[in-house]
Amino acid sequence: MNKEKGGSLEMFWITYKHRPGSLVVRILVLLSAVITVGVLFSLIVYILVNGVVNIEPRLFEWEFNTDNMSMMPAIVSTVYITFLSLLMAVPVGIFSAIYLVEYAKRGSRLVKVIRTTTETLQGIPSIVYGLFGYILFVITLGWSYSLLAGAVTLAIMILPLIIRTTEEALISVPDSYREGSFGLGAGKLRTVFRIILPCAVPGILAGVILAIGRIVGESAALIFTAGTVAQVPGSLFESARTLSVHMYALLSEGLYTEEAYATAVVLLVLVILINALSGFIAKKLATR
Repeated sequence: MNKEKGGSLEMFWITYKHRPGSLVVRILVLLSAVITVGVLFSLIVYILVNGVVNIEPRLFEWEFNTDNMSMMPAIVSTVYITFLSLLMAVPVGIFSAIYLVEYAKRGSRLVKVIRTTTETLQGIPSIVYGLFGYILFVITLGWSYSLLAGAVTLAIMILPLIIRTTEEALISVPDSYREGSFGLGAGKLRTVFRIILPCAVPGILAGVILAIGRIVGESAALIFTAGTVAQVPGSLFESARTLSVHMYALLSEGLYTEEAYATAVVLLVLVILINALSGFIAKKLATR
């Protein structure tokens, strides 16, 4: 055992003896990984320690009032807004990426402009999207603070992310797949939907998972569009608050800190479950 350990140390010394820069880079990479994992672990532990002890049955009652501070309407509203946003953004994003990769002329100026625009839109703060949605949907179109205004705003916000991730997934599919399909007599449309898209599904789902995470954790854009009414919306034109907005409202009031920590735990668990389910689906599709 000691001999093997000594051999490993000797190989380590031989490897980095004449390349000290590589050793420095390796140490920095390991240190960065440890710091990242440590920060993530600390946040999760902090949320669980402060939130689990405050979870009570009254927080899951269907009707919200000042006595129970129930988060159930926020959970339902979060599911509604996530579903509606994905329903609008995913088809548009996927078909836009298909056009850019499969139909548009490679290297064209139009493709470069669209890619630059989508990359720029990904970096815009969510508060800007919220103000845009407030001016266009809430005021100009007269939707008021509503579930629909919030969902459309979030769909616009996650659209660049879905386009870019889908585009990269399609580009990663080898051209030999396309050439083989064309060689067997398949047309462009059949090749795209029967060969290219199934191969790119794992990458596309990865983008959808990122989009879901951004939707669930968003608060600034929704405060200006969906509002903060703590009730289950009866229609698309009624106001609603998501879990993140609910948690913000509780903390801003300063009287319900314990309930806010409990909401954070539920939000954390919800995100983990969604990511786990999406990852499982992506793995199954990749295996097929």
